[in-house]
Amino acid sequence: MSMAIRPWLRVALMALAAALCSVLVAGVSPSPAGAAVLSSSAPGTRAFSLKVLGTAAQYKGRPYRYGASGPSSFDCSGYTGYVLRKALGKKLPRTSRAQYSATKHISKRSVRPGDLLFFSNGGRIYHVAIYAGGGKIWHAPYSGTRVRKDRIWTSNWRAGRVR
Repeated sequence: MSMAIRPWLRVALMALAAALCSVLVAGVSPSPAGAAVLSSSAPGTRAFSLKVLGTAAQYKGRPYRYGASGPSSFDCSGYTGYVLRKALGKKLPRTSRAQYSATKHISKRSVRPGDLLFFSNGGRIYHVAIYAGGGKIWHAPYSGTRVRKDRIWTSNWRAGRVR
C-alpha cells in the first residue's frame, strides 16, 4: 500500500533529517571513523542535500527585498548565501555572478538537490536558486514575492556545486 506524503510533512521531515545530521556531525570525534561520517555530508551527497534543503525550507514565505541577505528578507543571492552558510558554514560571495564564479561548475545531468542553479540571458547570469530535485528550485524570485519552491521555468541555466 502506497501512501503519498503531504508536501508540508515532507518539508518537516527534511528539516528534521537536516537537524539530526547536524547533531551527528557535531558529535563526531576527529578519528578515522569520524572522518567517514564527516565526508558523508560532502557536496553532492544525500546528507548534504538534506541539510541544504531542510535549511532552505525554513525560510519559506520570507519576503523578497533587493539587496537583502536575511534572515527576515532576501534577494536571490542573499537567500542562497544565507542558506549555505547556515546549513554548512560555507560563505559565498554576495552576487549571483560572483557565486557562480565561486562554485565548481557541473553538467546539468550531474545536478543533485542542494546544488545551485544559475539562470542566464545572453550569457549574463541574472538569478540563482537552490535545486530541490524533481525539476524544482527554492528561491527568492523578485520584488513583491516571497521565498518559495517553484518549477524551473527555462532551460537557460548552469549548475554549480559549493566547494
